Amino acid sequence: MAAAAMTNDLAPALAALQRAAGQDAPRADALRKLVDVGLPGAKSEEYKFTPVWRSLLRSGFEVSKLGESNGATQVAVPVINQLDAHTLVFVNGKFDAVKSNWSCPADEAVLQPLASAPTAIKSQLKDPFALLNAVLWTDGLMLHVPAGSQVSKPILVLHLHDASAGQVSAHTRLVVKVDAHASVELMERSVSTGTNSVFQTLTEEIDVGEQGTFSYVKIQNDPGRVVQVNNTHIRQAEASRVDTFTLTLSGELVRNNLTIAINGEKCESHFHGLYLLDGNTLADNHTVVDHLQPHSFSNEMYKGVMDGQSRGVFNGKIFVRPDAQKTNAFQSNRNILLSDTATVNTKPQLEIWADDVKCSHGCTSGQLDEEAMFYLQSRGIAKATAQAMLLYAFAAETFQTVHNEAVRTFIDQLVAQRLHKDF
Repeated sequence: MAAAAMTNDLAPALAALQRAAGQDAPRADALRKLVDVGLPGAKSEEYKFTPVWRSLLRSGFEVSKLGESNGATQVAVPVINQLDAHTLVFVNGKFDAVKSNWSCPADEAVLQPLASAPTAIKSQLKDPFALLNAVLWTDGLMLHVPAGSQVSKPILVLHLHDASAGQVSAHTRLVVKVDAHASVELMERSVSTGTNSVFQTLTEEIDVGEQGTFSYVKIQNDPGRVVQVNNTHIRQAEASRVDTFTLTLSGELVRNNLTIAINGEKCESHFHGLYLLDGNTLADNHTVVDHLQPHSFSNEMYKGVMDGQSRGVFNGKIFVRPDAQKTNAFQSNRNILLSDTATVNTKPQLEIWADDVKCSHGCTSGQLDEEAMFYLQSRGIAKATAQAMLLYAFAAETFQTVHNEAVRTFIDQLVAQRLHKDF
């Protein structure tokens, strides 16, 4: 959307952004860039299936109060059984030290407010919603894992939203620096209460040093009038390893932008995602895997199950640069549609500028295997149970890669509940 359209059609939003930017130079600079880029509309190639502003307005969100949030903070901190973790809690976009449980020794990891380094995030400022986040961000944290350290417990980041007293506008940031030979597991979850609309943006920048390891799990199971846009940028140095898993179950609109720059030799990268959608939920996963150096391996697998009037979107891009010889890069997107009104738009992309590589990509969309359904039903298994069994087997491949047993069990339970079957 052109800047003129932004100022004419979304004048209340622009006025709110100008108030939020104020005299703060970095915010004002981000606002100028946002006006130049424009807010994405139906003609935007990257967002043509993801009408963020239309969803916000449909949910009752007042764009004239874009930078404002209600002050209610009564939402309880959820518990994941058997998970022993350091917990960092944001409530309506503000870090809450009282609700958090941070007891990590300084020799394992150092945590500090991002306000002390407000320009730490730079990579994702081309995306309009990363620019929006740069204007509106209310709080953020910087996590540093020193060289050779292994954080002994997972780190759980909770984004809690209390929309009982009014709409919530929450915009947070996270910077993670994993030094050479260091290791950390990060889990992220968003939970909302109340009946008013929630608009959340999150921008993350993660650097993984030489021979470092980073494991990342994101769970999006936020029912209600929730619109969220996430921008996550990961950079890998030589011989590092990254594992990510994203689970999307609920929300009015969820957009995940995941960009990985593999900027070192002998890197290993695994990216998995699962979206189980029903109702009117729209989930859009955009991924970019950029191979910049030789002798690295990446494997990406996203699966989706759409029911009701839900909509799934997957756009996966793999770039293999001229210097990235001996690259192995694989991408797969598979989808199952359970209703005639559910839709999926998938677009795998592969661009190669090197000649000594092994790369593949592909996508499939269809319905459940009728022969498999018939086989199970012929053995006396009820139709609903047979369907749940087949869907579970289809989905489970994506989250079996999650390392932490408590987190994997929690995901397993969420998936089983969605499929109406306890396994």
